[in-house]
Amino acid sequence: MNLSQHNQFSSKASQLLSWGHWFTFANIGLALFISLSYLFADSPPTSFMGITYMLVTWLSHTSFIAFLAFVLTVFPLSLIFPYPRHIRGMAAVIATFGASLLTLDAYVYVNLGYHLSTSALPEIISLLWHRLTSSPALTTLFAGGIVLLILGFQLVASNLTWRHLARLKQFKFARYASSFLVICFALSHSIHIWADANLKFDVTKQDNVLPLSYPTTAKSLLAKNDLLDIETYKQAHSVKINNQNINYQIPTPLEKCEDYTQANIDIFVFETDQQLADFISENKGLHKTEQFLQPTNHSDMLFSLVYGLPAFYKVAIIEEHTLPAWQSQRRSIEVSGIDELSFINDQAHTNSAIRVISGSKVVSPRDNATQIFAFSLVNDTQEVVSTSTLYSSDKRISKIEGLIQPSDLIATSVGQYLNCKAIAKQTMLGVNLYKKKDNMGVNYSQGVVIAYKKDRITLIDSDGNFKNISAAEGFSIEQGLDIPFLVQSIKKLKTFTQ
Repeated sequence: MNLSQHNQFSSKASQLLSWGHWFTFANIGLALFISLSYLFADSPPTSFMGITYMLVTWLSHTSFIAFLAFVLTVFPLSLIFPYPRHIRGMAAVIATFGASLLTLDAYVYVNLGYHLSTSALPEIISLLWHRLTSSPALTTLFAGGIVLLILGFQLVASNLTWRHLARLKQFKFARYASSFLVICFALSHSIHIWADANLKFDVTKQDNVLPLSYPTTAKSLLAKNDLLDIETYKQAHSVKINNQNINYQIPTPLEKCEDYTQANIDIFVFETDQQLADFISENKGLHKTEQFLQPTNHSDMLFSLVYGLPAFYKVAIIEEHTLPAWQSQRRSIEVSGIDELSFINDQAHTNSAIRVISGSKVVSPRDNATQIFAFSLVNDTQEVVSTSTLYSSDKRISKIEGLIQPSDLIATSVGQYLNCKAIAKQTMLGVNLYKKKDNMGVNYSQGVVIAYKKDRITLIDSDGNFKNISAAEGFSIEQGLDIPFLVQSIKKLKTFTQ
């Protein structure tokens, strides 16, 4: 009798394990569908190898996560408690929880640029709370609907695979699919090893896209086998940068602004929040956004505001008294209250298209001002950058998703309001906010490179020390250095160097 019971026990466990494999295949398909959102959250790779790596990594890594979840949950339960009806119900609930968690992580990544983590918990809660309070009924219905859809899928997949288990066992699909996914897994890591060793950033920039992604690196594997020049690797991955002895190179030939539009833009920079509040009370109808990211060093910020460039170029431009590239008789700028840039007014005209006014003196907008911007300086000595409030007469600016930098204001003024898009794009790193496509940018202040991607800001000094912070809340984010993104940001920062 004991032997018979043992055989019955083994038979049930064997059936459950066989069913579990097919149930896992169904969840792999669901996980692949959900994880498609990660692939579209960032700009896609442009090279053939980058696209290939994206696809094979998506297939293999997502499948591995789903299979690992089965091994850690359903598999041990099937051995310890081999009762089909109960196991299938518990497996459906566990899989629903896992798929819902993956959906939540995908939503957070699309909106914030990083995955679920305890260090980013305050910002994640803030994001979800904002979504819930902005439209509570719709959000609850949508979130609940997703969970119910996932649960329904799990119950259907659980029952169908159990009912048709005998017929499914006859298929060779599982064997071929498993082999294909193993090949994709090996291929993805092989491509990453090659790309990391040869600095193919179109591949390595995808390191942090999928959750729980820890790809093999060239340094650890190739160095172990004496196949890597460590010094060359370190130099290539060096993130040290300085702005000493650089030359600011104006692009040539400079585009002409043939379709110039007459517009007068006033940009007010106040020393204190109270002065800004007084100005707003006297000038009703301005729209605000709290995603204005500015350097805490006032000189660096004002330079960026006027030239549309990071302070990386400030020394070279001020020493040479180089005028803004777009300066002309029709597109003149007047600067008030910025001693370092007073030389600009030597050739500016009284009928200036753009006025930048800084200081404590209360000045009213011109009667014929087409657009108005107003904000106050940040008096924070602890951080290199900080977010503050920007007021604008342009309602569209207040609806921009993501961070806005001072350089974006001048780029928008020249590119959009004055209709000189080509010149703004050719001579500035600031973004025309009407053409903003992604929430990414780079700046430089106090010897620190500032690169942001969605809510994550990476600060890295000339010694290679770095930290990640949340743009909205200012807390530190415990994530590693994203070298590919940083290298791309530095290349963009150095656009106008010889």
